[in-house]
Amino acid sequence: MIQREADAAVKKALGRQAAVALTGPRQVGKTTLARDIAESTSSIYLDLEDPSDRAKLADPALFLDRYEDRLVVLDEIHRVPELFAALRGLIDRGRRHGHRASRFLIPGSASMDLLKQSSESLAGRIAYVEMGPLNVRETAATNPDPSVLWVRGGFPDSYLAGSDSDSYWWRTNFIRTYLERDVPMLGPRIPAATLERLWRMLAHEQGGMINASRLATSLMMSAQTVTRYVDLLVDLLLVRRLPPFQGNSGKRLVKTPKVYVRDSGLVHTLLGINDYNALAGHPVVGGSWEGFVIENLIAAAPARTVPGFYRTVVGAEIDLLLEIPGHGLWAMEIKRSLSATPAKGFYIACEDLKPDRRFLVNGGEGRYPIRDGVEGIGLLEMAGLLAGL
Repeated sequence: MIQREADAAVKKALGRQAAVALTGPRQVGKTTLARDIAESTSSIYLDLEDPSDRAKLADPALFLDRYEDRLVVLDEIHRVPELFAALRGLIDRGRRHGHRASRFLIPGSASMDLLKQSSESLAGRIAYVEMGPLNVRETAATNPDPSVLWVRGGFPDSYLAGSDSDSYWWRTNFIRTYLERDVPMLGPRIPAATLERLWRMLAHEQGGMINASRLATSLMMSAQTVTRYVDLLVDLLLVRRLPPFQGNSGKRLVKTPKVYVRDSGLVHTLLGINDYNALAGHPVVGGSWEGFVIENLIAAAPARTVPGFYRTVVGAEIDLLLEIPGHGLWAMEIKRSLSATPAKGFYIACEDLKPDRRFLVNGGEGRYPIRDGVEGIGLLEMAGLLAGL
């Protein structure tokens, strides 16, 4: 069992709030974590994909009033969306009886429906914890080399598969299931083949600026429809839009967000890359590594950190900027090579923004000075530095 960082975050949130929503893509281990937490305390677990468990909640107040002093795990709550309204009354009634925290744990398959419905009914009564795929800090104890995690991605069943081919097979089926079952259930009716083509196009352009008009021409649809489909993938926590940094440098800035498929293993599967050798010679290798590093560093950064990137029209660029509360602005150049040095555009961009810390994050280990205040650092060390803040 790999210890998940979300475990401590959920327990801390339950100690403060009556309800906690555990959001994230399917198959990242939310149900496993919820069951582990439930087993460590007095609790009741309800799987709302099970008709018999759904039937118990025909009258939620009547059933759940009996468990006011226990943690209730409501898995797959999107199956019973009307339950959110009932939870509000149950939480308020429990507060009057002295039960102010640790009432409900709600694993959710994505942010979209869960956040929309819970924010309307449970404002001030619910906290949110996002659980992503495995990251380099979680896997370091069993394998400090991040290359396996990079190639296979962080979905536990993919990462822990017996071979690269088994991992690739799992991810292939995961993509098919998402397109054919989960997307129609969680979002609008979208042709699976069309969404798969869009998803693959985004993987080909990993880390690129999204051009909805060009994608629309390839997919034979409107730019507005492409934007709506990308919005869906973002809501499902499968794609990240990294916003441009809006500073006061006085430069002409690129204002289009960069787009990343969030899990590197899914990038590789969408492009037919099944092992490290195939990845090393593929044109996407640089963009794949950049996206992998960005996801790990954002996951490690303190709460309320604002991520972004900086690029001017004349080529000054910083791959990742983190505005960290209490620690200022950190600038990061991302290179896979151990012998890489920052590009000229990175130094120019740093002169524009004057960040508090400057790093070259690479695929190696350790920390070492480069020049002009830039420090070389391995991904695992950089993630640890951020997590320690």
